[in-house]
Amino acid sequence: MKNVVVNSPIGVVVIGYGGMGGWHTRLLKQMDEFVIKGVFDIKDERNKAAEENGFKAYKSFDDVLADNDVQLVTVAIPNDVHKDVCIRAMQAGKNVVCEKPVSLNSAEFKEMVDTSKKCGVLFSVHQNRRWDHDYRTIKKIFDENTLGHVFNIESRVHGSRGIPGDWRNEKIHGGGMVLDWGIHLLDQVMQITAGRKLLSVYAQFSYVTNEECEDGFKILLEFEGDLHFHVEVGTNNFINLPRWYMTGENGSAIINDWGLNGKIVMVSDWEKRDAVPVETAAGFTKTMAPRTKDTIKEYPLPQVSGDIKEFYRNIKASIEGREEQLIKNEEVMRVMQLIETVFLSAETNSVITDIDF
Repeated sequence: MKNVVVNSPIGVVVIGYGGMGGWHTRLLKQMDEFVIKGVFDIKDERNKAAEENGFKAYKSFDDVLADNDVQLVTVAIPNDVHKDVCIRAMQAGKNVVCEKPVSLNSAEFKEMVDTSKKCGVLFSVHQNRRWDHDYRTIKKIFDENTLGHVFNIESRVHGSRGIPGDWRNEKIHGGGMVLDWGIHLLDQVMQITAGRKLLSVYAQFSYVTNEECEDGFKILLEFEGDLHFHVEVGTNNFINLPRWYMTGENGSAIINDWGLNGKIVMVSDWEKRDAVPVETAAGFTKTMAPRTKDTIKEYPLPQVSGDIKEFYRNIKASIEGREEQLIKNEEVMRVMQLIETVFLSAETNSVITDIDF
């Protein structure tokens, strides 16, 4: 990569000093591997806020690109302007980290990746929720075959405040929950199911609090190996369903929230299947009667840690040629193609089965 001395701190500028831009500066400030050269935002008040927090505010994006002490640019601006800013930075010889969603479609993303190859610089997407503990925990349960053959996984994020009232509720800027939270949840899905063929996609959108962009969605995915995935986001839910629910032939796992409240329940005796029938107001059922306590056993969730600083440490190592990128662009491309299929399914109200990615 260009303009980089191995083992020296990398000079970085954050483009966009909003919520995520501020988050990136706070994280990078904690890391000796990087030195923040400054920030740039098109809004004067955000540049002033950066200066008040002790950061240099560049007068223009051109000034950022002309600074030879800047080896890395982190782009945290509205979705629809990612492509042009990232390409300009790469053409100026800067390595680039881009916030998600990296682009509005796979064609734009390909153009960005092609530019990085042509210019010989690193280009990576900040898929930060691969480091969320809840995701890493459910993936560990799946990978270690704890429940035996898993046939159903449900991933949900619920809120009750509606779609955000900024650019995220405007279609032209790449708003809507599919590109906001869906990009994270579907990336997690594709990591969990890596190596399995995707067989079908069906999506439904909701427009409870916003007419222009979807404020929620339900997506049903079928993978080879008899694995079904339910992915859901709701922004008008005053009672949240579990963050994760996984069912396998030998038991079930539940993670209720980001605080990792949950458990694993597994069968301990397959021979004892009889149960006392449950009587309802209109009859009784033996089929749905709960198992007796002597035939099941409860286990705590495994402890899994994740350090988001690993993302930036890998960026530095990748720039220096010491490691491969953890967030691989071919993985991001597959998620972008999946998102396009999700939109197609919702628009046509149909199950999409002609999938070649």
